[in-house]
Amino acid sequence: MSERVCRRLLVRGRVQGVWFRESLRIEAGRLGITGWVRNLRDGSVEAVIEGADTAVAVLIDWAHRGPEQARVTSVEIAPHAGGHTAFEKRPDA
Repeated sequence: MSERVCRRLLVRGRVQGVWFRESLRIEAGRLGITGWVRNLRDGSVEAVIEGADTAVAVLIDWAHRGPEQARVTSVEIAPHAGGHTAFEKRPDA
């Protein structure tokens, strides 16, 4: 059985206006991951993802590529407090 983990991602590059948030939400659902995603004013995308460590690793790998039109230049990863029960797109911050 996999350990449950929670991570905060900060994704930079051309990640807004390319369907990044919705694509991440779809991937999270496919992997059984909870948490949230939102656009930030500086053009980056912030996400908190929680689930089985193996599923979280797969979604982090996906975030380094994103959807077809995205051009990810970096992904910062940090531990985060868990407790999420669903996955949501949050308003821009």
